[in-house]
Amino acid sequence: MPELPEVETVRRGLAHLVSGYHFDEVQELHPRVRKSSSLSPISAIEGARITGVNRRGKFLWFELDRPEVLVAHLGMSGQFLIQQRERPVARHVRALFKISKGVREKELVFNDQRTFGWLSIEELADGIPSSVAHIARDPFDPGFDKAMAIRKYARRNVKIKTALLSQEIMSGVGNIYADEALWWAKVHPEVRTNEMSLKKIEIVIDCAIEVMGEAILQGGTSFDDLYINVDGASGFFEQSLAAYGQTDRPCPRCGTPIRRIVLGQRSSHFCPRCQRKRR
Repeated sequence: MPELPEVETVRRGLAHLVSGYHFDEVQELHPRVRKSSSLSPISAIEGARITGVNRRGKFLWFELDRPEVLVAHLGMSGQFLIQQRERPVARHVRALFKISKGVREKELVFNDQRTFGWLSIEELADGIPSSVAHIARDPFDPGFDKAMAIRKYARRNVKIKTALLSQEIMSGVGNIYADEALWWAKVHPEVRTNEMSLKKIEIVIDCAIEVMGEAILQGGTSFDDLYINVDGASGFFEQSLAAYGQTDRPCPRCGTPIRRIVLGQRSSHFCPRCQRKRR
């Protein structure tokens, strides 16, 4: 599933390529592309001008010259792509947007092989769409309160990996970057948050910020063509992964083979030497 760095890469691509364009024609091409709670069919935004593209955690939305916004969640394999003649036509188009800016015309598609992504027309409350209201600020949000997040993590009696995956305290971190942040911080994924010092929790958060920042600079992590940017480019952070997906490969820090365990029905990867579970 695309995580914060991938969604931010998509947001930046959209903001650069479609801001100022009008939605001339909108087609819903799959029955599940529109979220059931959407205020109206997606075609209701026809005629609207895109004034910006915003994001919180793994959600993004198109800001329009009207009160409503177009919200998107990429799910497992959702992609926004600008159709280009020199690139193969997208094979799993769930929604088509014909957009224009003066004499310039483009086709923007929402492509989603696994159909877990969705689009929705929503209203804003304090600048946030209704379906995103329960999502905490992510660490790149100017309003993110790191000190408060540290205190909330410390009050919970949960494994740190589980805590990072929850979107209720700090959003945007998924399985990939949770594993990487914990490797950077030298913290075992099963350590419980109420047994960690405030300083250690802060280090984990700082490592999450650092590793996701690095991933954004490299365009995110692309294991296959299920995640590509708006212009069809793949991300290159896969080449920098130290723990996630590196089972039995040597730890880049100490050479010990990376181990994989299942935690909460998800794979967790860590170095058993660098990330020892203290007793």
